Order: sequence, then structure tokens, then C-alpha cells
Amino acid sequence: MAKIKAFKALRPKNTLVEKVAALPYDVMNYEEAKEMVKGNPYSFLHIDRAEIDLEENINPYDPKVYEQAKNNLNNFIDKKIFIREDKSSIYIYRQIMNGKIQTGIVCCTAIDDYINGIIKKHEFTREDKEKDRINHVDTCNANTGPIFLTYKKNIGISNIVELETKKSPIYNFNTEDKITHIIWIIEDEKVIEKLINLFEDVDSLYIADGHHRAEAAVKVGINRRKENKNYKDEEFNYFLSVLYPDEELKIFDYNRVVKDLNGLNLDQFLNLVSKDFEIEKLVDNESFKPNERHTFGMYLENSWYKLKAKKGTFNNKDVVESLDVSILQNNLLSPILGISDPRKDSRIDFVGGIRGLSALIKRVNEDMKIAFSMYPTTIEELMKIADEGKVMPPKSTWFEPKIRSGIFIHTLD
Repeated sequence: MAKIKAFKALRPKNTLVEKVAALPYDVMNYEEAKEMVKGNPYSFLHIDRAEIDLEENINPYDPKVYEQAKNNLNNFIDKKIFIREDKSSIYIYRQIMNGKIQTGIVCCTAIDDYINGIIKKHEFTREDKEKDRINHVDTCNANTGPIFLTYKKNIGISNIVELETKKSPIYNFNTEDKITHIIWIIEDEKVIEKLINLFEDVDSLYIADGHHRAEAAVKVGINRRKENKNYKDEEFNYFLSVLYPDEELKIFDYNRVVKDLNGLNLDQFLNLVSKDFEIEKLVDNESFKPNERHTFGMYLENSWYKLKAKKGTFNNKDVVESLDVSILQNNLLSPILGISDPRKDSRIDFVGGIRGLSALIKRVNEDMKIAFSMYPTTIEELMKIADEGKVMPPKSTWFEPKIRSGIFIHTLD
């Protein structure tokens, strides 16, 4: 049974929400973040990426960065850019991208559910990124970015969402990426209680995106429990989340680009690839986006190829080994191109499918040698892996649209 909780949110006043709402801190680099805030003193990136307000070349993990984030947050509160709810509420957050709708429930979830495995993960986390978010949450005394969770669709929850979204929203705005964001507030205690009870019948919640934020929030909560031996139901026992039904989510492909052929020439490389993949060179240099599992596009020396994994190259009964990202990694990237650890190898980079195949061609023309277009991982695969307590290879999923940060903040006291 999953536990959710209403909370007294800090949120932007209506006239500023469009300027405050920002993409998650980890989908851009320093230069991109700096560019995004030009002419916009209200952007939440001043809190989520506070190094943009400090001297150039400062270490993003410097304590000054977290203090600046705290100061900026307090400044937003003092200037009434953020308002605090008078009563604990739950919210409904709808995003519309290219006509596709996904609607989630904004609430707090319990760190005990994470500890006990009711909130399930599918990725390893990196210690340096964990420490960054731990310091950020602890110093700001708040969850500033929601965890993106999914659950198997529940008709009772869907019925409440349908009824509540017939009411007038508190926010309705468009962002620069042409995505519509609509938010409703649920203040009725009886409706909130119904939602809480319905989620008690949900066996598992799954992290779709935000593993580092989740791990950090839990560790901050555990540390505060140590400092408060007689803790009960304080806010630090919960973290900010958005919960979406699985049927509404779309995972995009997460493509790969590599700097070189590991010392091989074209013929040598293709000969090695042909041992585990059927290779078809495409006519008229037509771009190839895979439309079925176990097929891959490959762009090399101004030509596109279609690759198809041969039988026997993977264990189809193993949910992790049969992922396309695993097949490519285990049969090509590692043995042929020498990329044994894609988390750490600087020769490989990853490009979200939302950018299109043109982004792969651009990277190969600029700073890479070869690109691979992927068939996207499915929500069903993600859930099965999490249910089995396994983890996906790095960069297996890319979700769109991204949940905007700064629309809701959950303070820890």
C-alpha cells in the first residue's frame, strides 16, 4: 500500500508562474542554464542552479552554491514571488504536448515507502550527484524538484481526476517548448481522504525519473530522524512527487553517439558488427528510426545503416538482457568500441530522442564519429525490471514532457 499526503505548498503567484517554472536542473549544462535565465529574474533556475548567479567557473558543488540557492529561495518568498497555501492540499498537474495529454497527482510520498520498496527504482545513482541534491535539499530546507512517479492505472483515482479537472484551474500557461501546463488544486478534505485511501490499494509506485532527487530526499529525512529521536509525522518524512498513471506516459528513445571506432577502419568495424547483427545499408541515405524491438539505426561516414540483432545474441527471458540498450551495449559498444562503462567513459554521449535524428547527424558532423538510433524502452519493461529488483543500463529512458520545477515546493518543516 502506497502512502500519499497533502501538503502546504509554496507556489508562484498566478501572474508569475510562467516565468518561474523551469526545466529540471539536470537536463542542461551551466552555459545553457545561464542562457535560459537571461532577462528573467524569476526563473526557478536561480534556485535549482544557483551557480549561475556566482562567479564563473565556480565548482557547482561549492558550499557557496547551496547558500546562494537558499538565499534566492528566501528572496523569492520575501518578494511574494512565492505564496504559501493556508491549508494542506493536493494538486492535479496536466501537460499537453503535440496533442498528447498526461495528468498527474502532485502530493508528498513517504520516505518509508522508498526504504521498504513500495516506491521502486530501476537505476543506480552516482554518489557525487546524490551529495549535490542532499546538500541542496538540506540547505534550502525544501524539496525543490518533484520526483516523477508512475503507477498502474486505478479507475477510482482516474474518476476523481476526471471530476476535479472539470473545475477551474489555478494555473494555465504555455512554456517556450510549446507545452501546455494546467494545474488544479484539491482542497476538499473528503476528496483528499478518498485519494489517500485509493492509493492505499496501489501496491507499488515506480520512479520514472528523479532517482538522485529521491535518494537525496530520503537520506535527508533519515538524517533528520537521527537529529529528532522522537520524530512522528514531520514533513521531512515525506518528499515531493508527481504520480502519473502508466498508460498516459511516453518514453522516448535515448540515442548514443561515440567519438571514434576504437582504432578500427570502416571495413574492420562492419565485419565485427556483422557477427551479431544483420546489416543493411540504406539507399538514398535515408535516416532510420527503429520501429520495432532489437533493431537499431547506425549513422557512420555520411551513411545510414539498419542493424538487427541476430538470434542468440541475447537472453530473451531476461528482462534486462533483452533490452535494446543492453543488446547494443553487450554486443557492440563494449566488445567492439571498447566502452565497458558508459557511465564513466568520455567517448560516449547520449541524445534524447525528442531532439530527432538530425541531432545525431549534427553531433557526428561536429565532434563524434558514429551514432546509434534506438527503439524506446517501454513502461512495461521499466515496471518489470523494478518489480524484479533489477536495474536498467544507464540512459535507458527519456521521458517527455518534462515536469517543470518551481511550480510546487515542499518545505521540510
